Amino acid sequence: MSSTHGPREIDTSRPHSARMYDYYLGGKDHFAVDKRAAETVAEAYPGIFTCARENRAFMHRATRVLAREHGIRQWLDVGTGIPTEPNLHQVAQSVVPDARVVYADNDPLVLKYAERLMRSTPAGRTGYIEADVNDPDALLDAPELADVLDLSRPVALSLNALMHFVTDAQDPYGIVGRLLGALPSGSALALSHCTPDFAPATWAKVTDIYIKGGTPVQFRARRDVARFFDGLELLDPGVTVGHRWRPDRADGTTPGDAEVSLWVGVGIKP
Repeated sequence: MSSTHGPREIDTSRPHSARMYDYYLGGKDHFAVDKRAAETVAEAYPGIFTCARENRAFMHRATRVLAREHGIRQWLDVGTGIPTEPNLHQVAQSVVPDARVVYADNDPLVLKYAERLMRSTPAGRTGYIEADVNDPDALLDAPELADVLDLSRPVALSLNALMHFVTDAQDPYGIVGRLLGALPSGSALALSHCTPDFAPATWAKVTDIYIKGGTPVQFRARRDVARFFDGLELLDPGVTVGHRWRPDRADGTTPGDAEVSLWVGVGIKP
């Protein structure tokens, strides 16, 4: 196990996206300010709870597919969020016990619970880096990354519900390109991204809530989400709504596209 530990304090004066996401998933690692903001979002968009659950379910399916069908044994999960079991390394190591996973996030509360993220199988390994996706070079240069991952071998870059918190002014495509550029052929990108495509007025309200709470957001249309996969070989069924990517629902239910409002995809670097 390895991790970088920063001395930053937890800011409870304004809502944080990771803690709001924890609330959507029914977790307990959030504060009153996060709950208020999350409930305001839920008033505008009741499907947010379904969206959050489907995002987690996509991460699980994508991880299993990459491990079973594409020989991936290493993951870099950026924007990890507050641990919710099963975490990515638990899913990966349930398929390949020697899987190695590095988590990265910039929320001190995630750091507080990082021990949960580093309970690896004996054959595998996990690490945690306190890092910001807006500084991909610092993330890639972190010694803990090289300590856990071998960048000469394929790595799956996992960006789940993260890039809509990176506005165009922050160069989101450049950031993803820089991260993928450090990974060899056979690596993968697994990405999910909220979208206003199915309910523009609703998502305009959600955008306003996040921005007023101090969190910049930019929810993107399908064509703009697909741009993140430029130069990659998309796995079937391509960029699609979250619950429609290789579904394995046992209960026979299917939520509506507008309720999910999440574009997802997995691409392989040639």
